[in-house]
This record gives sequence, C-alpha cells and structure tokens, in this order.
Amino acid sequence: MPTTSVRYKKQLELRGSGTDPMSVEKGIDKIKELAAVGNNRSYRNGRKRKDAPQTVELVMHLGINPKQADQMLRGSMSLPKGTGQTKKVIAFCDTDLAEKAAAAGAIEAGGQELIDKIAKGWMDFDVAIAHPSMMGKVGKLGRVLGPQGKMPSPKAGTVTQDIETAVREFAAGKLEYRNDAGGNIHLPVGKTDFATADLQENIEAVVHQMNRIRPATSKGTYVKKISLSATRTPSVTLVVE
Repeated sequence: MPTTSVRYKKQLELRGSGTDPMSVEKGIDKIKELAAVGNNRSYRNGRKRKDAPQTVELVMHLGINPKQADQMLRGSMSLPKGTGQTKKVIAFCDTDLAEKAAAAGAIEAGGQELIDKIAKGWMDFDVAIAHPSMMGKVGKLGRVLGPQGKMPSPKAGTVTQDIETAVREFAAGKLEYRNDAGGNIHLPVGKTDFATADLQENIEAVVHQMNRIRPATSKGTYVKKISLSATRTPSVTLVVE
C-alpha cells in the first residue's frame, strides 16, 4: 500500500488548498517555498542539506479535442529566460553539413551511419534535427523515434534546411511542445533557483504562445486550468487570464 512521505505531508500542509487560484507571482513563490521543504530536514530533527534546483513545470489544460487533427497543438519555442538546462541534439544531414552541425553543438551528425546506429538501439539524445532531404531515410525510424517523441517534424521545427541554427537553439534549451490525449500541454519553464521575475516572464511567454495558436475550431473556454509544480512538490493552481 503506497504511503505519503513526511516531506510531502509537510508540503501539502504548507500549500493549503490546491484548488484556490493564485497569481503567477504568488504561485511561483509558493512553489519555491514548497521545494525548500525537501532541503530543510528540521521536521525530522535533521540538518539542512544541499540539493540541486528542481525543474518547474507548467501544465495548461486546454479546451481542445485532441481527436480532431485540426485541434492538435504541436510546435517549438524558446523561453525568454531559458530553461536552465541544455539538451543532447543529433542531426541527420549530408556530410557537408555534418561538420557545421557538430560545431553548433550536435553530439552526433551524419546520414546513413547515424540512422543505422539508432536502428540498432542507440537513443542517448534528447532532440533529433533533420534536413528535409534526409526525411526519406529517417522516416524508417518512425517506429523507434515516434513513441519517444523524438521523430523530427516540420511542425516542431526539427525538420529544417537551416540545420546549424536549429541545432544551436535546441541545444540551448529550445522546447518542443505537443498536447497529450487529455488536451494538456506540459512544459518546463525554468528551475527553482530562477528569480521569480524570470520564471514569471517564461510562464507568461508560454501562455501567450498557447493563446496565439488557439485552433479556430476550438469552441467554448479555451484555457480551462493552469497548474504549476516543481519536480518534488504538489502543484498549485494559477489564475487564468
């Protein structure tokens, strides 16, 4: 039978009701406060310990029908204050572009040899970029890359002629987003050691982007709920504006 940890109980007590919406600024401060509970072990008669910053994640529940192709949301964006993390990027491209891709930050770049390597099971990367001319060959990896969300796609900005720029942006933390089966968008918006103003700017950028790409066929309330949490905290609800 699952049990609730002492830390999590303390966080729930400190959070209060998770359904009462709060402003973005207050929500960020509350998440920072909850994340700090994991470092301060005084509630167990222990000493404060040093811990790595947690990832702050935003979840938007949208009024879309994921079963309708024209209401599915997929794309990419860069946050104004970054995400606090880098990504391992590979590039499917011809030999003449492979050197430029590597210089831009790709951990692997090439054509058929790279495709064969992945087909044999190598998956130690986060994002795959592809030149349009390579998609005829890369398409064969759909069954391998698709389920992990790593298949290059024009909608996500990962199929492009400008390989060098795409590699540089995604290696620096550019985000891909795609709604899940419940109509939710999940995106990391920074780390708990970010300044509140920086996290707020990132969150507002995500909300603006989702509103900007609202499907024309989406009816009724579009942004139904916005939640914010860190890696090891319960979530709080933000005011929908």
